[in-house]
Amino acid sequence: MSRPRIAITMGDPAGVGPEVCLRALAHPEIPQICIPVIFGDAAVLQECAARIGLTMSASIIPLKTWAQNWKSVCEPSVLDFGLTVLPDLKPGLISAATGRVSYDYFNVAIDAALDRQVAAIVTAPLSKEALRMAGIGFPGHTEILAARTQAPRVCMMQYSEEITCTFVTVHVGYREVPSLLTKERILEVIDLTATALERIRGRRPTLAVCGLNPHAGEHGLFGDREEERIIIPAIEAARAKGHLIEGPLPPDTAFLPWKRRSTDAFICMYHDQGHIPVKALAFDSAVNTTLGLPIIRTSVDHGTALDIAWQGKARPDSLLSAVRLAVKLAS
Repeated sequence: MSRPRIAITMGDPAGVGPEVCLRALAHPEIPQICIPVIFGDAAVLQECAARIGLTMSASIIPLKTWAQNWKSVCEPSVLDFGLTVLPDLKPGLISAATGRVSYDYFNVAIDAALDRQVAAIVTAPLSKEALRMAGIGFPGHTEILAARTQAPRVCMMQYSEEITCTFVTVHVGYREVPSLLTKERILEVIDLTATALERIRGRRPTLAVCGLNPHAGEHGLFGDREEERIIIPAIEAARAKGHLIEGPLPPDTAFLPWKRRSTDAFICMYHDQGHIPVKALAFDSAVNTTLGLPIIRTSVDHGTALDIAWQGKARPDSLLSAVRLAVKLAS
């Protein structure tokens, strides 16, 4: 089987994105399983490499020639946007400029994926704050993808061999969560989760749904009976469709070791309900992927880590895992 061409976006250049991209290019496994193409700025990567003692071994392709030449790209490469002026870039300090260029890298990668020039997109971290400073009205990759692809239903999945979670709501405040929960939304997240995991693991997955409230509501004692009114009807509808599913589970005991061993994925009602256990258990290996899209997108499961940017301290494990999962999904 031929190696798929994978777009890896550099993320915010002030963060650890440039370093983890360099380490991915240097990793012996990556060119064996795919043709990695970094969507970013060659000058930034070269400067970062010089500071941390790495060598950037990749062909440089000017952005203006990509449309004509992408079919001939068959080795590790950097698609050079030439957008970032290095004297104005301060590692560890985000700005409107870094937010804008990280958005541009991602948008061109989306175009390439929609046009089937690349088999998948893997994203290094961008900064939500920098996006906002640049006047870009999206809180993250998932929302940009949903808007750009006009996918009717999407959800975030945090995937690892240790624990996998998907999310009914993500980047919203806690007080907004109850009003966003519906039977239909929970059911579509269950459907998306089951489809993705069957593709990844080759079998029908076992799923568990977390409750919203402490003790999963304690039969209406806590909350506004969200479990009885919304979550349980969604679970019953999922069972009627043939899903192997249980819940709602009390969130404080849902992720115990014995439960994780028997559960392929947990459907979580809000961001931190699933992100906390995923990052506690699989911070260096978990992969963020967006389900329900017409294209494949995976991502690191960490942020820009501005405090260690361009210092040679960033680990590429999550990016490597994201590339591996992208290749698996693409094949």
